[in-house]
Amino acid sequence: MRKIYLVLVIQLIANIVWGQTIKTEEKGQWQGGVFGGVNMPMGTYKSDLSRAKNGPVGGLFLDKYFKGNKFGIGLDLRFFQNNMAYNPDTIHFDNGYIAPTFVNGKKYNHFSAMLGPTYKASISKLDIEAFVRGGVLFQQFPEYYSDLTINNLPFFRLENTNNPKNNAKAWAGLGGVRFAYNINKSIAVFVQGDYLSTFSSSFGKDSGEFHYHKYEPIKPIQKSDVVVINPGHPSDIHTYFADVPKDYKNYTQTLNITAGVKFILGKGKKETVKKETPKAVVAPVPQSKDIVVVVKDKQTGIALSGVTVSIKSGMETYTSTTNANGEAERLQDAKRGSYEISGSKNAIATGNAKIVDADFNQTGNTIYREVFHDDPRFTLIGETIYLKDASKLAGVNTVLTKTEVNTNMNQTSDAEGKFIYQLDQQSDYTIVANQSGRFSQTENVTTKGLNRSQTLYVILKLGVDDIESGKTFVLKNINYDFDKVDIRPDAARILDNLVNIMKQNPSLKIELSSHTDSRGSDAYNLKLSQRRADAAVRYLVDKGIDRSRLVAKGFGETKLLNRCANGVECTEAEHEKNRRTEVKVLKYEVAPK
Repeated sequence: MRKIYLVLVIQLIANIVWGQTIKTEEKGQWQGGVFGGVNMPMGTYKSDLSRAKNGPVGGLFLDKYFKGNKFGIGLDLRFFQNNMAYNPDTIHFDNGYIAPTFVNGKKYNHFSAMLGPTYKASISKLDIEAFVRGGVLFQQFPEYYSDLTINNLPFFRLENTNNPKNNAKAWAGLGGVRFAYNINKSIAVFVQGDYLSTFSSSFGKDSGEFHYHKYEPIKPIQKSDVVVINPGHPSDIHTYFADVPKDYKNYTQTLNITAGVKFILGKGKKETVKKETPKAVVAPVPQSKDIVVVVKDKQTGIALSGVTVSIKSGMETYTSTTNANGEAERLQDAKRGSYEISGSKNAIATGNAKIVDADFNQTGNTIYREVFHDDPRFTLIGETIYLKDASKLAGVNTVLTKTEVNTNMNQTSDAEGKFIYQLDQQSDYTIVANQSGRFSQTENVTTKGLNRSQTLYVILKLGVDDIESGKTFVLKNINYDFDKVDIRPDAARILDNLVNIMKQNPSLKIELSSHTDSRGSDAYNLKLSQRRADAAVRYLVDKGIDRSRLVAKGFGETKLLNRCANGVECTEAEHEKNRRTEVKVLKYEVAPK
């Protein structure tokens, strides 16, 4: 690029020395217009405090453009009005009433005068003008109050507007865009959108804001109520209203959509200016650029890491893997020519992209290409963590089972404790750590109910703990049908994990216990829990585990984990915590390495 700039500078100096020509440049023009439309209150100006409704807006503008008709300065004068959406009824009670009173009309009136810069771009007959203005907004606010009357005597003012000045002035800002279609050289029609807002700090403290003073109600006064105020105790009214009033304030904000007509003066006038005639300069053709490839998920637009990207040119192929931002390693100083880009992740190819010789003529030193990966599956990103201190646990074997077809996949967590699987849509899975000397729960994972166009990743932390004598584990998701002891298919998958642990650790001897909640008689619950523990042990024996390594124990409701004993009313969630199956390590010896 430095060489290009040097050539252009040399050429410019040569033109100054060797020749000049005549060039015409367009003079700056004047334009003015009128507009009208609707203003829409925004923010707190629309809220329950001001309650401003949509209203009319109208005005005129005058712009003076500088030479070249790109930049200019403009004046905006406008008036807009908003009715107040507040029509309170008189509230009557047995010995009095609360009545609202409006001192003036239920309208906000505003007039603004603003000045600021304008920029214009023209495309054929279309002018696009952007403008920013600053100036003064003159405002008139509604004034009203509500009084509490008892026994026909005004007693207490519950709410009122309390502006320091009714005819308030405020500094204001305006910004917008105007789209104008030129009918001829002198007349154009346009539509315009702009946003106007006052500033909280204006002429004098709080003078430009709408103020409101109110005692907030504590409880409503009913028709049949008799409000008794003891002499010398006016604070009795605070049975119904707060002791201390609140002061509210806000400022004017509107979005304005308008249309109008503008008139152009001086368009087409040219000014003759002597300027140097540059001789034709042939810029050096860039011979190399950097190539950057980004890979994204097609359905969600999320950047994908771990994608193998290939950039091929002739007989050479450059291969790299995308990082966390979806970027492949930058190919630096790639020579002019043609390149083919492809990629692959999880044995599924990405879309392809190309770079041709003409792309090297573009400005900048880098050529960017995006390719998309369209894998309909979800990605499970898991992490094995040590339950003792929540640290990341590397080198742990995990097993993912698709429950509908009972197929297994294995993966070992990496140095950061991470493992990744691809999950089919509308499917259920279980995942468990499977390693000698260690235990993990069998976790359920499902993609049912997930929308692939909105979700790519499923996140899971898999807790892993050491097997030690005396330690007790709760087996999650062991469920039985009501008043039954049969091992259900979902419970069988959990017990299969326990079978694997027993086979991997031949010295392990356990007590498998069943617990119930307090509902039902104590004796029945004890027998039911024993039968369920026996059924679970039988299942393990049928899977090849020696009966001498297993103890079945039913505790019924004798070891509740919470307050939900007999006669105590508890939620279903509280009862469910007590219905559990536990494994207690009775004996375990670590095999010598």
